[in-house]
Amino acid sequence: MARKSEERRPTEAELAILGVIWQRQAATVRQVFDDLSQIQDVGYTTILKLMQIMTDKGLLERDASVRPQVYRAARPQKQTQRLLLRDLLDRAFSGSPGNLVLQALALRKSTPEELQEIRDLLDRLEERDS
Repeated sequence: MARKSEERRPTEAELAILGVIWQRQAATVRQVFDDLSQIQDVGYTTILKLMQIMTDKGLLERDASVRPQVYRAARPQKQTQRLLLRDLLDRAFSGSPGNLVLQALALRKSTPEELQEIRDLLDRLEERDS
């Protein structure tokens, strides 16, 4: 039987839908379809079905008191990102945050602002752990 977090882990298609909803705060199926159809070939009924599944999985919440129905993300974006990152960390990096960060930094050039954020975070972690 799958762990609870695995049951709620969004697929790639579900993440695309969540991205639209996080950006808009809330959206109808039509709004999600309109946004996603600009960047990929997707059908309205496919989006509708995925959003119904996502509601059943607990990824979306639906306000059925209005027409058309409005959907909201059940969790904030950062919480979902942490869930996905924790899963990736465990599965691909044997639980080593250091290895994950080193690989991530080696993939793409970081901006000076991102590097400063990383330094600040490391400083806070050192203070917390000392």
